[in-house]
Amino acid sequence: MLSDAHDPGPRPDRTPSGLGERLHRFSPVRSLDFGEHRLTYLADGFVQLAPRAWFPGTTGETWERYAAHLDGDGHLMASVGGLLVEHRGRALLIDTGYGRRRTESADSYPFLGVEEGGRLPASLAACGVDVDAIDTVAFTHLHEDHVGWAFSPAADGPGLHFRRARYVTSRYEWAHWSGTFPDFLARELRGKAVGVLDGEEVFPGVTAWATPGHTDGHTSYVITSGDRRMLVLGDALHSAVQIERPEWRVLVDAGRDIAVDTRLRILKELTRPDTVGFAGHFADVVFGRVVTDGGRHRWEPLATTAGGDCC
Repeated sequence: MLSDAHDPGPRPDRTPSGLGERLHRFSPVRSLDFGEHRLTYLADGFVQLAPRAWFPGTTGETWERYAAHLDGDGHLMASVGGLLVEHRGRALLIDTGYGRRRTESADSYPFLGVEEGGRLPASLAACGVDVDAIDTVAFTHLHEDHVGWAFSPAADGPGLHFRRARYVTSRYEWAHWSGTFPDFLARELRGKAVGVLDGEEVFPGVTAWATPGHTDGHTSYVITSGDRRMLVLGDALHSAVQIERPEWRVLVDAGRDIAVDTRLRILKELTRPDTVGFAGHFADVVFGRVVTDGGRHRWEPLATTAGGDCC
């Protein structure tokens, strides 16, 4: 039986040696080779999550146990950016960050702190990839911190920033959100928006995986190379704390109970020895695997290269 959110269990958080600072700072550009695919987290910025509001029912005592995950303001640090997937001269971008943005805590939602974006073009340039080389942009869902550089007006007027790309997300996500798009965006997306279903391939070796809960149409992606899999989690999980506490409800999940079921399903897959994960909001530990320690799961970062030398 799952314990309630206000009961974090008897065991305090065990922070892996040397990871303390990485758990409460946002991620720089990070890359790794995954079979025939080159995977690069493209940093755009960050958002601070107010932990007790984000996870209703948690208490001050809860966060004393998980204090290693909190930054100097007492927030959970969530990285914001996109995942560049390169394969045989082609390029896919999964999610596109905030776009140019700076919102102070006092002007943000009560469950957030500072919100900041703007770095993704420089991150892409550091990898030597031209924006027009990206032929597919896939979204896990259509919230503003995942569509910013695709859906905001370009500097020289209305238009998409990835002019040669097709735009992919689940059919359910397009159906729910398309009515809210401004006219310029609706015009630009005409003929470029592709709706996919669970299991459909969106790019060589990359298939859609329905993971509802955060939104009804939320979609993760499975990158397969030989006998290995990388799960791209989107907002099915927001913090590495959830690897140990998947049963905690999240304030901003549209279907909180469905989201819990989805997290448990994801964790089951991540415990397989052939499977690792990309969790774009996980502070500076965005690439990792799930390991079991004392009967509980925890997130163990994968080795990556960081910064301008990553690509």
